[in-house]
Amino acid sequence: MNDPNGSQIEQEAKLQWVPLSQMQVNEVAQRDFNPKWAADLAAKFDMEEMGNPTVNHRDGAFHIIDGQHRVEALKLHLGEGGWEERSVECRTYEGLTDQEEAEKFLKLNNRLKPHAFDDFRVSAYAGRETESEISRIVGEMGLKISRARGGISATGTLKKVYARGGQVVLARTVMIIRDAYGETGFEAPVIDGIGLFVQRYAGEVDDERLVKKLASAAGGVGGLLNKANQLRLTTGNQKGQCVAAAVVDLANRGPGGKKLPSWWRSGPV
Repeated sequence: MNDPNGSQIEQEAKLQWVPLSQMQVNEVAQRDFNPKWAADLAAKFDMEEMGNPTVNHRDGAFHIIDGQHRVEALKLHLGEGGWEERSVECRTYEGLTDQEEAEKFLKLNNRLKPHAFDDFRVSAYAGRETESEISRIVGEMGLKISRARGGISATGTLKKVYARGGQVVLARTVMIIRDAYGETGFEAPVIDGIGLFVQRYAGEVDDERLVKKLASAAGGVGGLLNKANQLRLTTGNQKGQCVAAAVVDLANRGPGGKKLPSWWRSGPV
């Protein structure tokens, strides 16, 4: 609340001494923890440069919104047995939800952007439209946005395909890659290139036939990328464009079926 004379402007977050033992990380509203980063900060730790971490007080704990690596570095600096009874001054919010914590994280980190994957994951949890829609599409395909085995981590490329062609193009792209190559197919150039292919030849391709052609081609997704790399060397075009051209070549192989015009003859998207 602002003072009645209007000379002071208060922020929603209040400075408060917070016990280190009561601080915890809400993983859905944070970037992934990087132990090496925390260790590097601890090795040259300076309390004067730590600043004030930002936390949210809820359900008897203080959820770290911004500063998890600085807090961990402080613990490492103090050492086991040296930090458990200590407190640090934090910018403290009261009663934010998980989604509100995620939104605060995004805004606080706008000056120094987090990794694209972390930005995407937290944006989806915060309910931002593009990221939420992409997550929904991926989930409906039985897949997930994740750095773990079996997940899709090329979030920037998913957003690129979605921005170019919308949800229908993205859904078909993810389905084709899943059915042709499985989890190993979700590399950024493959997503980009097949997204370009789907966008251009939307009504001219039978997806089931295309999946069989891609899946049966020598080398699988590695063979596709090798062909794209060769095209990149000879044409100088971007890798996504070259993947799309390689997909056209594979789709046109063998007897029968409608033959597609060359990717290069059609002109790049």
